[in-house]
Amino acid sequence: MRKIILFGIAVFNAAASVACPLCERNQPKILRGIVHGGGPESKWDYWIVCSMLIVVVLTLFYSVKWLIRPGEKSEGHIKRAILNPAFL
Repeated sequence: MRKIILFGIAVFNAAASVACPLCERNQPKILRGIVHGGGPESKWDYWIVCSMLIVVVLTLFYSVKWLIRPGEKSEGHIKRAILNPAFL
């Protein structure tokens, strides 16, 4: 149990996730204190990240939506063949 607690403290330590002073100086104003390493090299980097974020959020939304309420109501749908053996 002690190992699990120490592992949790090490993983979720907020100080480890904050950028170092050198990285903080090299980042653009919007990313200061959040990330390490080199910052974006052009405006295209922001567009690429934002477009991928939109794709991920839409995928998550529709995955959850169709998992909760699938909406297939037709009698010829493939799920009827699996659920009702007499269908075949």
